[in-house]
Amino acid sequence: SENASDTIQTIEPATPASAPSVAPEAAGNVRPFDYRVDALIAQPDTGTLVALADDGARLLLLDDGAAEPRVVDLPAEAATVVAGRDGTVLAPGSGVVAQVDTTDGAVTEVSVDADALSAAVLSDGRWAVGTADGRVLVVAPDTGEVEETISGLASTDLIAVSGDSVAALDRRQTSLTSVDIEDAHLGAALRAGRGATQLATDPYGRVLVTDTTGEELLVYTIDSLILRQRYPVGPAPYAVTYDEQRDLVWVTLTGSNEVVGYDLSTGTAEERHRFATVRQPNSVAV
Repeated sequence: SENASDTIQTIEPATPASAPSVAPEAAGNVRPFDYRVDALIAQPDTGTLVALADDGARLLLLDDGAAEPRVVDLPAEAATVVAGRDGTVLAPGSGVVAQVDTTDGAVTEVSVDADALSAAVLSDGRWAVGTADGRVLVVAPDTGEVEETISGLASTDLIAVSGDSVAALDRRQTSLTSVDIEDAHLGAALRAGRGATQLATDPYGRVLVTDTTGEELLVYTIDSLILRQRYPVGPAPYAVTYDEQRDLVWVTLTGSNEVVGYDLSTGTAEERHRFATVRQPNSVAV
């Protein structure tokens, strides 16, 4: 019989725009960096800024904006970096998810029989690991045992967790799909614009998705999968994060080298800030 992925209609995943040369000068303080950054997060427990660099080969841990980063080599080139529990981050790659302690740089390797593209910590402490062939693996991090395998996507590029609710972003289908972890099956799915690329969650149970091709910010709830808001934001939005202190969502525009802060509290995105960035703002963290 055919695999499910063989019958799924897919598109080429959207990518950030090739940004124009910087003009005007970037706002704020710009620090020269010796590494090309592939992804960027702030570990919420320790406040450490964590950059995935050099095509996913290593992590850079920055405890202070002026200090040199601590460099951690990864066991495999990672597709992204996400926050874990207790001061850790997770870096999924081919055949392994690396768990890195941001306090001392210690690396724990958890083997997975897959090309891992994404990871997230579930409410019970287990991991959801997304794979390039469209599966979601539920992994016990202490043992590495795969306790559930949920198939049916084209690729599981990013995973969002809000309370007990889980959803997966599939860039090749530009869709957001709820994932029933308890019963091990996919739930409802919604098309996510014309070319969805990145997502973030916020404390209010919302999932924020950038539609890079459609130049929109999409706002979902996933306890019941509903598209709550959609808003045009400008040329080629890509990176997105939530600022809990200011209650703003920050979106980078790779087509214009800008970062924009939006307030979602009124039911539609209202612009509060707009700043020029360095060239090619593919990552953002608060």
